[in-house]
Parts: sequence; C-alpha cells; structure tokens
Amino acid sequence: MSTRNANTNSDQPPSMFAAGNMLPFFLVTALFLFWGIPSNMNDILIKQFMKSFEITRFKAGLIQSAFYMGYFVLAVPAALVMKKFGYKTGLVIGLFLYSAGTFLFYPAAMTQKYGFFLFALFVIASGASFLETGANSFIALLGDPRTSERRLNFSQAFNPVGAVTGVLVGTIFIFSGVELNKQEVIARKVAGTYQAYLRTETLRVVTPYLVLGTVIFLWALLILKTKFPKVAEEAEPSDGRSHGKASDLIHYPHFVKGVIAQFLYVGAQVGTWSYYIQYIQDYTHRPEKIAGYFLTGTLVAFGVGRFTATYLMKFFPPARLMGIYAIINTILVAMAVVFPGWMGVGAVFMTSFFMSLMFPTIFALGIKELGPNTKLGGSIIIMAIIGGASAPPAMGLIFQATHSMAVSMVVPMLCYTFITYYAFFGSRVRLPALAEVGV
Repeated sequence: MSTRNANTNSDQPPSMFAAGNMLPFFLVTALFLFWGIPSNMNDILIKQFMKSFEITRFKAGLIQSAFYMGYFVLAVPAALVMKKFGYKTGLVIGLFLYSAGTFLFYPAAMTQKYGFFLFALFVIASGASFLETGANSFIALLGDPRTSERRLNFSQAFNPVGAVTGVLVGTIFIFSGVELNKQEVIARKVAGTYQAYLRTETLRVVTPYLVLGTVIFLWALLILKTKFPKVAEEAEPSDGRSHGKASDLIHYPHFVKGVIAQFLYVGAQVGTWSYYIQYIQDYTHRPEKIAGYFLTGTLVAFGVGRFTATYLMKFFPPARLMGIYAIINTILVAMAVVFPGWMGVGAVFMTSFFMSLMFPTIFALGIKELGPNTKLGGSIIIMAIIGGASAPPAMGLIFQATHSMAVSMVVPMLCYTFITYYAFFGSRVRLPALAEVGV
C-alpha cells in the first residue's frame, strides 16, 4: 500500500507524519541540514577568495555559478537513477559525491588553483542535487498528501540550521580577521611575505571541508544500512501510466510557473546572501568577522521563519501565506535599494525570515497532482536552482557598472514580484485532459 494514500479516507485530521517511518524520516530530514552547510559556506568563500586570490566581485560570484551548475547538470540524471533504483540509492550516491567534493578541497589548496576549487564545488553540488531531488519528493510523499506542504516545510526547517552552521563555522575558522589595506600589502610585498599570507588564507578553508566530508561519508553508510519504505510512485504497479514523461509536464501550468518561481526564488536568496557581507562593509564599514556574524544572524531569522511558517500553515493556506511574505520582501528589498546604510542592512536582514517558506512551498505546490510525473517534475524544479548561478554574477556586473551594492539589490526585488504573482494566481492547479498527457 502506498504511504501517500494512508489516512486519506479517515474522518480524523490527517497526520503530518506516516506511522512506522520515523527512522527514514529522520535520516532524510538530516540531509536538509547537510546541504545547507556548503551552499551557505559559499557566502564565506566569496569574501575569502576575493582576498586570497585577489579577484573581483564578479569573478568571486562564479563560486555560486560553479556550485549551482552542479544542481542543473545532475538533477535529471539524479531523477533517472531514482526512477530506476529508488530514492535510497539516489540519496546514497548523492552523499558519496558530496563527500568526494569536500575532500577535493585539499589538493585544490595545495595547488593554489581557483579553478580547482570551482570544480570541487561543482562535485559537492552534484551530490547535493541528488539529495535535494530525492529528499524533497520523498518527504512530500511520505504521508498524507493533504499535509505535504507542512511536512516539507518541517523538514526544510532544518536547512537553515545547516546554513547557520556553515556561515558560523566559516566566520570562525575560515575568516582570519586579517584584512590588509593598500599600504600593508605594499609593505608585505617589499618584505617578500605577501605570497605566504595569501597561501595561508587559502589553506584556512581546508579543515572545515575535510571534517564535513567525513561526517557526510558516515551518514551515507547509515542510510545504506537502513530499510526505506516505498512511497507513492515506487509502490504503484509498473503499467504504462506509472512512469510519466517529460512532455506531459508542459500541460501543467502550475508546474511550469513553479519552475520559473523557483529559479527566481533561489536567485534572490543566493544573490542576497552572497553579497550581504559586501553590502554591510560598503555602507557601514564593519570588519569581515562582524559582517559574517550579521550573515549568521539573518540565517537564524531564516530558520525561525521556517518553523513559524510550518505552524502558521495550520491556519492559512500555504500559497496565500507565501504571497503575503513575498509582498513584504519586495518592500524590504526596495528599502535596501533606496536607503543604503543601517536601515538597508536591517531590511535585508529581515528578508531571510520572510523568504524562509518559499523554496519548500513552491516545490510542494509545483509537484501537486503530477502523479507518475512527480519524480521528473521534482527534478526539473531542482534544476531551477540554477537561478543561484545566475543572480550573483548579474549582481556583480551591476555593481561594476554602478559601483553600488544597493542598486544591485534590484535583482532580488524583481524576483519577489514574480513570486507574489505565483503565490496568488500561478500556483492554482488546473489538470490537463487525459489526451494531453498521453494517457
């Protein structure tokens, strides 16, 4: 029997969790925390590599491009693997890839090659793509479909725990707090110690990633040894309708618009966090460690927002709540554009609370009623994470053209405008006729 159909005929309020599946639920929910760590340590790496490799904001933004390209390239292969071998196999492969990418940081640091670091980040994200493609769909389907948004928001609430962990570890163990001015750089070059300083700054990134890779490898072994239940599609018979096909998905408007909304949301989130440290330093002139703690704080607000949204969804429809939050964020980012300085810093800080429910809610709304196309649809929504590769370079280019980090915040502001539309109108499910989906 499919866990998706459990309790649907009961008169009792639907349970958020499926009975008997708590261990797999726990192991998979932990993955939301694990992939939050490297994606947000990227925000630290951008600042660190600008220093250790002496690169521009645009080139540093390629850290996010390399990372999120891994999601884009591997999302569909991940779905195909899980379609053939199941969620568990896909998650284990993802964890092994993730772990391998972190271990590549050691040779990258030894060779002092920026491109090598970008490749390592691509491998980490390739593994994370397997994790996000599988975990989001697995959690959404592991129980009553009427509580899929709440269940997914609950699991996603642990993602900001990983985000906070990543930024805090980076701020404490990667940032040295040594920021040289032009005169100090010249003095070190004259003394012949400048290259040693740059190498030391690069080596600071190695240990946190090696420790992370070891934990991820051990978690892969735990999942490998655990029995997983079959969920919706895995439990259904293999007839002609059980597999679905990509051409069917174009006939689901709520799904197509969901892909666009997810692309823009991830772009807004990654772009905001990638340059928040720079925004703070440009307009308040605080040191990198203080700015790093501000970034940590906004990620705590993100986590609080996730748990708060999960609770509020008991009383408000998820789409409506997301629409209200999107309007608020549009206003907050506009304030950051118009009022750079401490007011702008505070406004950007608060956007994390209100963006917190967007990824899982867009995902859950986008895959609703896709039936046998759920895995493939979920993988395409994960591919939309490529938005995170697009926004930071775009914001970097705007900065180079205008010399204003505030003006570059127009990018996330426009993203939230579309998300507002999707929440109130675009997410409404309109099922296609059977003939349109090839049945």
